[in-house]
Order: sequence, then structure tokens, then C-alpha cells
Amino acid sequence: MAKSYKIILASGSPRRQHFFKEFGFDFEIRLKEIDEVYPDYLQGVEITNYLAELKADAFTGELAENELLVTSDTIVWFNGKALGKPKDYDDAFSILKSLSAATHEVITSVCFKTTSHIDTIHDVTKVTFSHLSDDAIHYYLKKYTPYDKAGAYGIQEWIGLIGITKIEGSYTNVVGLPTEKVYHYLTKHITFIN
Repeated sequence: MAKSYKIILASGSPRRQHFFKEFGFDFEIRLKEIDEVYPDYLQGVEITNYLAELKADAFTGELAENELLVTSDTIVWFNGKALGKPKDYDDAFSILKSLSAATHEVITSVCFKTTSHIDTIHDVTKVTFSHLSDDAIHYYLKKYTPYDKAGAYGIQEWIGLIGITKIEGSYTNVVGLPTEKVYHYLTKHITFIN
């Protein structure tokens, strides 16, 4: 039987916050600074699962009985390597240059935590870029400064319009949240209170 919960979204991402507003749920934002470090041996979805759960663990002992915490993490997985948020302009340029004319995976994990239970789901989307010229990459980085985005790009921005030739899977997952899976989980498992 579904239980009544108040949603706590632990994400500073404007894109994730926007999706939750679009769901029509009442929710509260609570943020904590987390050192997003993971063991070297983790691969792909193991990394995002680990980091989403690490973010949730930071709230242990702080949730009320009627609160459901939602945390999330997204990486770009390419050539057996996780590409997170770029450190600076040069790093962002290098990342986009490597993704040019290639296919990568965008992996997002979402963790749902209450005082008595924890669940983690994930989604994987394959994204293919056409050849990106140096000029196109420079233009994008100067105009959009995507330093808060895994893989140094936002699919909803200019680079997505001119550079992506194919996407296999959830578009919103690439933006930062697999909305269909998250909505389905929330509406299946809980009812909501204000």
C-alpha cells in the first residue's frame, strides 16, 4: 500500500528542479556539499549508483518519518571512462573534441531514501555526435559555458541542435533525469502530502 510522503529533492541542478516542478509534485529543496569521489574500480552505472547513494547517505539521521529524499548523479561514459563536469575551458574543449564523431553513453542514477528504505534506479542513453569543428566547440563554450554539465554539454542547448545525429533512449536522461522512470517510481510507490 502506498504511503504518504513529502518529497525532498537534494539537487542544485536547475534542470532537475524544473522537471520536478513539471511533474506537478510539491517538493522542498535541501542541499548538502558532497565530495563526489568514488573508488577507481567502479564502472559505468556502478559509479552513478554509488554517487547517488553517497549523496543520500549525507542525510542519514536527518529525515522525518514522512519524508522521501531524492538524490541523483549523471555521468558521460565514453571509451571505458567517466567524463564528469569539466574543470575549466581547456578541459571542456578536450572533452567535446573527444566526443566528436563518436557515440557515448549518458548514465543517470536516482536514489530514493526514507528513514527505513533505500531504492536506486538508473537509465542509460546512447548519444552520437557528428563531427564537431574546433570553431563550433569554441563558439559553444564561449556562449554557453557548460561547466556544470557532465560531458561538458547540454543536449537542450545549441550544441545539441547542431551536433547530435542520433539518440537511443530517454532524452530527459541526457538533460539530467530519466523523468519517465522517476515519475513511474514515485506514483507507483507513494502518495504525496504537502
